[in-house]
Amino acid sequence: MPLLEKHSPAPRYQTASHPSQISMRSEWQRKMIHLSSISIPIMYIWLSRETMLWIFGPMMVIGFTVEFLRMRVPAVERFIRKYFGAMLRSHERAGGKAKISGATYVILSAFLCVVIFPKVVTIAGFAVLIVSDTASALFGRRFGRHRFLEKSVEGSSAFVVTAIMVVLGVAAIYQAPTSFILIGIVASFIAAVAEAMSYGVNIDDNLTIPLSFGAVMWGGMALMNTPELRALLEMR
Repeated sequence: MPLLEKHSPAPRYQTASHPSQISMRSEWQRKMIHLSSISIPIMYIWLSRETMLWIFGPMMVIGFTVEFLRMRVPAVERFIRKYFGAMLRSHERAGGKAKISGATYVILSAFLCVVIFPKVVTIAGFAVLIVSDTASALFGRRFGRHRFLEKSVEGSSAFVVTAIMVVLGVAAIYQAPTSFILIGIVASFIAAVAEAMSYGVNIDDNLTIPLSFGAVMWGGMALMNTPELRALLEMR
């Protein structure tokens, strides 16, 4: 199958092309909750790495405990279905080959990014996850017509545009050099590809987006190794 093809607006593009499809109303609700996670990179601007780990370490344990219980205790699953069932994709529902929910992956992703990457890279990468993943899903659901990997050209374009805007915003906050922005643009395109292929390779995009963006951003900054970029990487 070619990466790019023209097809009708029937449910054959973007998220509508795979079995995890939910209604547009539920997609909006899900993404508004997702968007509230922008508080994570904002918090990290002011808090230390150690404080963030103390916050998200216990949250991660709680999240995985809930996931374990809902897949094994019917009462817990009934509670989740009652209040959040409409926003759960089919593969996130307990039973059979159910997978961990996207919300728990967000917490895991935040923890891993703080552990692995320098502070400025984590802030940029996690903000891209929250803002650009939301833009990609909603724009792709509404306007997607041309298939790209497991998503749409339109949705992936929205991802790249908003990701670059995030990079510019982070650069403004930290008075980063032009090289930071250029590396961020490259990382934005790589993260868009990672997001578009995540469903096909069976990895949650809450992991692939910030980890791919962060790896490219960190690697590019370390490779260029200018005094300005080194100062950013050493920020605590």
